[in-house]
Amino acid sequence: MGSVPESSAAAGPGSTYDPDGPSAVVVPMAAATAGRGATHDTAAAAPTSLQVLRSLDSGPRGLLEEQAGERLARYGENTLPAWRPVSWPRRFLRSLRDPFTSVLLCLGLVSAAVASWGTACVTLVLVVVSCLLRSAEEHRADRSTAALRELVATTATVLRRTGPDAPPHARELPVGELVPGDVIRLGPGDLVPADVRLLRASGLTVHQSALTGESVPVTKHPVDTPPGLRASGDGSGAEEGPFGRPELCFQGSSVASGSGTAVVTATGAETRFAAAYDGSARRRGASAFDRSVHGISWTLIRFMLLTPPLVLMANAALRGRGLETLPFAVAVAVGLTPEMLPVIVTTALARGASLLAGNHGVIVKRLPALHDLGAIDVLCVDKTGTLTQDRPVVESSLNASGRTDPEALHWAAVNALWTLQLADLPAPDALDEAVLDAAEERAEPLSAYDGVAALPFDPVRRLATAVVRRPGKLGVHTLVTKGAVEAVLERCALDEAERTRLGELAARETANGLRLLAVARAERPARPRPYTTADEKGLTFLGFVTLRDALTPSAADALDALKDRGIAVKVLTGDDPGTVARTCRDLGLDPGEVMSADRIDALPDEALARAADRVTVFARCTPEHKARIVSALRTAGRTTGFLGDGVNDLPAMHAADVGICPRNAVDVARETADVVLAEKDLAAIDHAITAGRHSSGNIATYLRITLSSNLGNVIAMLAAGLMLPFLPMLPAQVLVQNLCFDVAQLAFAFDRPASEVLRWPTVLRPRDFLRFITGFGLLNAAADLATFAVLAVALHGSATSGGQDAFHSGWFTENLLTQALVMLLLRTGGRVAGGRGGGPLRVAACGLSVVGLLLPLTPLGGLLGMSALPPLYYLLLATVLALYAYGLRAARNRYERKWSRS
Repeated sequence: MGSVPESSAAAGPGSTYDPDGPSAVVVPMAAATAGRGATHDTAAAAPTSLQVLRSLDSGPRGLLEEQAGERLARYGENTLPAWRPVSWPRRFLRSLRDPFTSVLLCLGLVSAAVASWGTACVTLVLVVVSCLLRSAEEHRADRSTAALRELVATTATVLRRTGPDAPPHARELPVGELVPGDVIRLGPGDLVPADVRLLRASGLTVHQSALTGESVPVTKHPVDTPPGLRASGDGSGAEEGPFGRPELCFQGSSVASGSGTAVVTATGAETRFAAAYDGSARRRGASAFDRSVHGISWTLIRFMLLTPPLVLMANAALRGRGLETLPFAVAVAVGLTPEMLPVIVTTALARGASLLAGNHGVIVKRLPALHDLGAIDVLCVDKTGTLTQDRPVVESSLNASGRTDPEALHWAAVNALWTLQLADLPAPDALDEAVLDAAEERAEPLSAYDGVAALPFDPVRRLATAVVRRPGKLGVHTLVTKGAVEAVLERCALDEAERTRLGELAARETANGLRLLAVARAERPARPRPYTTADEKGLTFLGFVTLRDALTPSAADALDALKDRGIAVKVLTGDDPGTVARTCRDLGLDPGEVMSADRIDALPDEALARAADRVTVFARCTPEHKARIVSALRTAGRTTGFLGDGVNDLPAMHAADVGICPRNAVDVARETADVVLAEKDLAAIDHAITAGRHSSGNIATYLRITLSSNLGNVIAMLAAGLMLPFLPMLPAQVLVQNLCFDVAQLAFAFDRPASEVLRWPTVLRPRDFLRFITGFGLLNAAADLATFAVLAVALHGSATSGGQDAFHSGWFTENLLTQALVMLLLRTGGRVAGGRGGGPLRVAACGLSVVGLLLPLTPLGGLLGMSALPPLYYLLLATVLALYAYGLRAARNRYERKWSRS
């Protein structure tokens, strides 16, 4: 490249001028937006290297140190935006936004307002404990994620000058000090530290998997060579979008081979890598957990708002009691509330998250995401790195007739070996490595050849040639060429009909999801002068080497496990439809109808929601397509998870109920994800889903049992308040009863559900809960009313003070015993209970029974207004409890049958 003036050009059409910038930088619009992913209709619209350097007020010798300092002060350090740490007070206050916690807080304040200090204190303590537990667990997850954070690169080789006439000096600088206009050097293994435009390149290939998800390194070269061409060893054609432009490299990618010199066009928040980190993209809709909790919360809030006025009006109308019953009415409302829900939810989720982190290295950053994992019924994944490894493998070696023949593979391996050695490449590319591995497995005799010369792969020619000396062939050199099918066939001595036939054969193999390398050979008289591309003609076609993506070893078993758990797997990929369909078939996943991006664009949102529910594989997807598909699935009522690891996956991760990424994902993906896996492995997701269903199953069990019992008690209290001349239970007794319930119910957070619970997604559906708690709540109320009759017989209907104390004692004992029965018999609310109680629940139920039987006989019982009961009561109560247990089993069996049919 010739000398380039290092002064700014005049601003012209299509440019933006920043009068306050360092050295009044003029940036052409195309260059200014390249870092943000601008696309262009034609390669001709892209500026040349000279124009880019002028627009950045730079040159091939780099910036002056003074210029660089001014720009660093102006644009800031070249660092990724990071999540700001959340302070403890803010985290604590944010926990109050939980609906149940807010309801408890309001009830506590109301209790304090009516001087019901015991109820107020207990309720407010529960609020504080719940908020502390949730804050502590979120803080732990944030701290674990912060430990994973790494810089995209640490240092970069930069050309800087001390003065206008001083020569450039290459030195290592922290990437944070890079500024637009800096000229940097890239070598094998380097991480691209910013968005750059290539000035020179030699055999440069770049891994862009962190940005695009594709596993094959992409060839990069300055646009001053024939423009608009993206090529790779397999001869794939141009790719649309900024990542397909060969002259651009982006932060987050890495150099696979070769070297280059480039000018920095964007740093920090202006890079495409950081653009995906835009805060506006982080806002997602309500998750499955949020939707279910809000639905259940509002159902209970309506009950609680109605209960106190009903109690007050009924007592005022029928018993002439006025505001003196207000504490009792508030106590009844508190009794309907599952006070321990925030504590149990947080404890169950925190315990599950802790076990996941300790046993499987899975970090749950947002506690409700663990419930959402348990509720997932659709998991969306990319192909590369999840179903397949980031490398190809040889499938077969075919001759010109399409039959299996090892000759093509043999000569392709000769080409790969000597091209690697003679061209002084640091390592074989993915395709050459696959060819050499296959040849090694077949024990191909490659060492018998002597290398003479090599013409390495070139993105314009799309092929590579090695010249070797064969044993026993004195005076003859053999040219071996392999590369893209079209490029090799053009250089073979074939008539047009044969070339067409071979092209059709290649097309059929490609449509079957395979990648092809064409192989040809020619004999030339030995000569001392160098070989050039002009010698790549008149070749004899040998055949094709077909390659496929290497399957992830655990993928097939993991897909089967997910299917058994009732989870549909959707594959969202940018790959060719044939390639991804073949991968799915090889893994035992029926691809069915493959939907491409053009069909997705043609569908309105409603039609896409229906199609997304039916289709398994979506091909040629852009990041926007993936996000739209995930949103469509959620619109269709599905709970979705998305597994991704690159910047291109961020929109879909935001759109999903649960964003999942592996630990080695890019920084922004890790910080955005709800769940971070130790590895990008479907088996790890299976562990996480199992833990989520475990925690969600315990929460669902707690809700079913507690809400049905509470509803039954409230109905019985309202009925007793209307039938009895005295309050059926004193506010202090209600409070102690609730405390006993609350302590026992903590066991739900540590229960181990039956294995059947883990087989299907666990979703907290308000309507299902309402039906369940209504049915079993009425059954509980019937047991309570039967207890009234028992008390009437045992106490002879006495309404004296002693009779009141005995009535309170009898109902207190019955309530705790029926609660213990419910905990054991409705442990999971369905067939999955199997009639057995878990260890923690069994202990809690026994403790609850002991308290119910013994507390009225202790001095504390006397202080609470309770007295001893006659033996006849216990005999009659045993009969009621036996009938209640029978009724519970019958109702549960009926519920099981209905549930299994639905």
